[in-house]
Amino acid sequence: MLDKATRDFIAQHRDDDVRVLALQAKRFPAVDMHEAVVQVEGWQAAKTKLPAWAATEGIIYPPKISMEQCSSEQTAIYKASLVGGKRFADLTGGFGIDFSYISQMFGEAVYIERNERLCSIARENFALLGLEHAKVVNGNSEEVLVTLNDLDWIFIDPARRDGDGRKVVALSDCEPNVVALEEQLLQKSAKVMIKCSPMLDITEACRQLKHVEKVYIVAVNNECKELLFILGNDFVESYPVHCVNLLKDGCQEFSFTAGEESAAAVSYCTAVGKYLYEPNVAVQKSGCSAVLSNHYGMKKLHANSQLYTCDDYVPYFPGRIFEVVDILGFSKAEIKRVQALQKANITVRNFPESVQMLRKRLKLSDGGDNYIFATTLAGGEKVLVLCKKT
Repeated sequence: MLDKATRDFIAQHRDDDVRVLALQAKRFPAVDMHEAVVQVEGWQAAKTKLPAWAATEGIIYPPKISMEQCSSEQTAIYKASLVGGKRFADLTGGFGIDFSYISQMFGEAVYIERNERLCSIARENFALLGLEHAKVVNGNSEEVLVTLNDLDWIFIDPARRDGDGRKVVALSDCEPNVVALEEQLLQKSAKVMIKCSPMLDITEACRQLKHVEKVYIVAVNNECKELLFILGNDFVESYPVHCVNLLKDGCQEFSFTAGEESAAAVSYCTAVGKYLYEPNVAVQKSGCSAVLSNHYGMKKLHANSQLYTCDDYVPYFPGRIFEVVDILGFSKAEIKRVQALQKANITVRNFPESVQMLRKRLKLSDGGDNYIFATTLAGGEKVLVLCKKT
């Protein structure tokens, strides 16, 4: 897809500032500068997001928006760990990151994409990646779906923008409409994985979808990245929810069912214990609190605070763990004690002031080894919980 002069230029300048390169077209008339800038910008993004792809010579990258929307290598590998079988189809291929990893779990794999250029890129890249079993189909996913049969898994990542390019979140507003396609998808495949925005309301999505077997909330380094809905004919009313936080050195996981959460009761603390626990963002997104507190033997600080406490150290808790140093109010003497710290990391949970307002009030700079949680206890008392991270 790229001539030799453009490829050579990309190889020589891929660490350069793309804004500078874009202004140098006249100096290099033999180079397709527009395409060179796209490739340099894509490779620079891939170094962090897709290290294995960035290390593969000759990979062709799509325009910036496709790079921003594609999965990271870490989340694609995780999705691949959830599937397996003989035949697989990706109905919304895109740049092909998810397809490239998921397809390795199958003997046959079909990549479907309506954008002809993305299909051309996929053909070149899949060959470089050794995906000889990958079949690339340029076409509308709903039309191609009619021709497919006897699949083990279908993957679909509906576009989250409307016809005017505005972002949408609701499943029924995405393209294609997986709510309308649900029955047809399950006629063609035993299992279906739907990738959705982390902003989606899980309860509402499971109300619209009638065959949800499992839900995965996937975060990377405590940043929520995507929701995965697994559809199949083994669905149950009380579907399991898996909260997953992928870290550089491992993975935090916590699972529960909707029925378990609704049947359990939350316990609230009368006093903050020796340790303070803050669930990771995947657990917070799930909305579970009763199951979490019961499972780990903890009490919640307040109904509207995603903070828990107990006197025991629980090293496998799915989130951050802090050792409590002191509990302070807002008297002049207590504020002076806080100001003496000079520097602290401040977090606000169910508290009437923002971090910026509180930092200014306490005259503290950011950073250091001290952590302060400004929050409200179950009795309504506003406090500052001073901590050290374990």
